[in-house]
Amino acid sequence: MTNAQLLAETFRGPFLENTHLGHAVISDSKGIVQAWGNPQAVVLPRSSSKMIQALPLVTSGAADKHGLTERQLALACASHQGAPLHVSAVSDWLKDLGLGESDLQCGPQPTRDNDLKLQMIRDGEPPCQLHNNCSGKHAGFLTLGQHLGAGPDYVDPDHPVQKAALDAFETVTDLKSPGFGIDGCSAPNYATTVEAMARAMAWFATAQTRNDTLSQAGARLAAAMYAYPEMVAGEGRACTLLMRAANQPVALKTGADGYFIAILPQQGLGVALKIADGTTRAAESALAAILVRLGVLSEDHPDTQRFLSPEIRNWRGILTGQVRPASALLA
Repeated sequence: MTNAQLLAETFRGPFLENTHLGHAVISDSKGIVQAWGNPQAVVLPRSSSKMIQALPLVTSGAADKHGLTERQLALACASHQGAPLHVSAVSDWLKDLGLGESDLQCGPQPTRDNDLKLQMIRDGEPPCQLHNNCSGKHAGFLTLGQHLGAGPDYVDPDHPVQKAALDAFETVTDLKSPGFGIDGCSAPNYATTVEAMARAMAWFATAQTRNDTLSQAGARLAAAMYAYPEMVAGEGRACTLLMRAANQPVALKTGADGYFIAILPQQGLGVALKIADGTTRAAESALAAILVRLGVLSEDHPDTQRFLSPEIRNWRGILTGQVRPASALLA
């Protein structure tokens, strides 16, 4: 990616083994506060855009019509790990709609919950779509589609659900998207600049200060994420643990291939970053460094250290290396 900047490094012993370049932007409602790399890099935000995709679920009145709870709204924004609490929550949500697992179009995915995975192997139970990390988002899509009286193919880019999601995306990023790619869950994922995505997160961070319908929807979704970090990701995951470790409300959302966002309501800031080589642990390290820089995380908190400078150990448990954020992020 053009003019990408060093954001993280991987060491093996004393040797620098990998450098992780990328782009990161901190934005307020007026524009860029600080940036690394190229703010105008056009990137697919992947699952980091889920809270944007969930906006029409609230603005349409579908969420209120179906009595969705704050916990369910957090799940609509989630990349969950398919743990029992996530699977049961999505299953119950679909039942309330008069639908079932077969109505989802996200595809089956093995659970990331180790205990459940082992139990399913022992029982000979194959993974299903409920275990997909995007099944909460898709339950939201189905809720909106039902409310709109639209057809079942809700992942089609021309479907009313996806047209509403695109309209919300271009509104809060304040930029026309140049196009989309099909995400791992089969829904279209719209591209935008890193700056525009950070601006959108600042929009969410300040949404509670405005009274228009879209902003109030953004405020509700962000508040749901602050309140239910375990629904946004799950135990052991960076989003959940760093949200809990923060000294102020924060919504964090990872996206595949090295994307990450943060919503900081007390500071009115949004953060977006992309690691060019798609390495997740490098994205987690860089994001943690920015949150330390902004005073949201304490550097000595064990969960901050877990992602800021994670140790790398081999199969015998021997310490072999470490991931470290670029010094420019902490300076």
